[in-house]
Order: sequence, then C-alpha cells, then structure tokens
Amino acid sequence: MDFNYEILYTFIIATSALSVSPGPDNIFVLMQSVVNGKKYGLAVVAGLMTGCLIHTTLVAFGVSILIKQSEVLYFAIKLFGALYLFFLAYKVLRSEASVNLTENTMPKKSLGQLFKQGFIMNVLNPKVSIFFLAFFPGFLFSDTLSSVWQFYILGFLFIAVSFVIFGIIAILSGSISGYLKKSTKIGLVLKWLQIIVFVGIGIFILLPEK
Repeated sequence: MDFNYEILYTFIIATSALSVSPGPDNIFVLMQSVVNGKKYGLAVVAGLMTGCLIHTTLVAFGVSILIKQSEVLYFAIKLFGALYLFFLAYKVLRSEASVNLTENTMPKKSLGQLFKQGFIMNVLNPKVSIFFLAFFPGFLFSDTLSSVWQFYILGFLFIAVSFVIFGIIAILSGSISGYLKKSTKIGLVLKWLQIIVFVGIGIFILLPEK
C-alpha cells in the first residue's frame, strides 16, 4: 500500500489536540465522571464514539462520490473545510477564556442511559458532520486505496484517539476538575490551543499535495 504515513501521523496529532481542547463533549464527560463516577463518564465516551461511526459513514460515501466526479469539487470541499476551521478559530477567539464546570445540573442516570445520550448527542448534532466534512478530506493518504476505505481508516483513527483521550479525562476527572477550578490561566491556554489547532489544520488542508 502506498500510504503516506506523514499525513496519518499529522492526522493523529491534530485529532489528539482537538480531543484535549475543551468542548461540549469532553466537558460533559468530565462532569458526568466527577458527579456520578468514572464508569458513567466512560459510558458517555462509548456513546459519543459510536455516534462518530455514523458521521464517518455519511462523509465517506458522500464525499467519495463527489471526489470521483470532479477534482474541482474535491478542491471546493477542501476549501470549504479550511474556511470552516478558520471560522471556528474566530469563534473561539471571540469567546471567553474560561472553562465552565457546573455540577448542580447533572441528574443521575444509568450506564445505558448515558451511552444512549452520548450517542444521540453525537448523531443528532449536524456540527459533527460538518466538522468531519471539513476535517477528513484534507488527510486522504493514498493514491491507490479507495477514498471510502481511507475515510473509514481516518474515522477509526479519530475514534481510537478520541476514545483514549476522553477515557483519560473520565478516569482522571477528579484531578482535572480540581486543577481547572484552581487555575486562573488554564482557560486562556486552552483557548489559544484551540485557535492554533483550528488555524493549523486549515492551513494544512490548503497546502498543495506532494
């Protein structure tokens, strides 16, 4: 297989940075873990990652058809992806540099209910599909392997990396929550981490293919 492993390594690094950056999903995992226990946070993680399979499938087949039709359409998809990531960076720039943790709004639920909630949160969120559409096409790594398989490989890598990092957040929830509440600068650091990641991925997507 003529895999470009540099692209795959870059994808893994970018996914890791995105998973660490604070967002509604990993904050929800953190709070469920803090309030109800680690295994409840892990149930949410499992639901979220299962939902990612649905988005991966939609993007894999939808974008693959467009790629086969026209190189111009493929470039348009990548351009859209880069612009969307720059837009996300701008939204983060305009937001407050803080991480809000509210423990009084977390009702007790069973593991099955939390798995289902994580799944539904992910599948019914159109922003996830848009993000996958923006993120994945810039990291196709083979000239011979079908684009559908490449998207699935990227999807499984995304799920695996995110599962590990979200799982660590759930397991270390007590320490992470305590640190976030005590630190006055961590919000600013995480804010600029998100901006750098979004802008960096956007630029990478626009770079000419070798």
